[in-house]
Amino acid sequence: MSLRDYTQESIRAHMSVVAQDTVLFNDTIEGNIAMGRPSATHEEIVEAAKVANADSFIRECPEGYDTNIGDRGVKLSGGQRQRLSIARAVLKNPEILILDEATSALDTESEKLVQDALNNLLKGRTSVVIAHRLSTIHNADKIIVVDHGRIAEEGTHAETDRPATASTPN
Repeated sequence: MSLRDYTQESIRAHMSVVAQDTVLFNDTIEGNIAMGRPSATHEEIVEAAKVANADSFIRECPEGYDTNIGDRGVKLSGGQRQRLSIARAVLKNPEILILDEATSALDTESEKLVQDALNNLLKGRTSVVIAHRLSTIHNADKIIVVDHGRIAEEGTHAETDRPATASTPN
């Protein structure tokens, strides 16, 4: 069946996006995660948070899963916000996952936790990962390197993991 045979709504129902800039609302931690699947139980939300490496920091919050995170999650660190976004995607359990620079703005410690969470999330699903660092996509089946809008390289991590050639203006 061709992709054109599906409605936009149908396609979106089967996918999740984890972007560099997370979308969070002035609501509780649980409420923000549940947006991935509003009918989810508390136990399912906790399980999604565990997969996203978010459960431990959530339990340290003053009201745990009932803690309000403020507009756009301002009461949380960048890594914590990103892990909530990943938990939301885990809860939705999409067939297709799009990661758009999901680790680019994180410090080293947060990046490790988020990368581990992403590795859990990517298992067994079709994923499109947009990243500048090859280390972010080292487990990919196929990597396409785009340079100035053109495909520069294509292959596995081993085939594309070599120093980039820099060009300087004359």
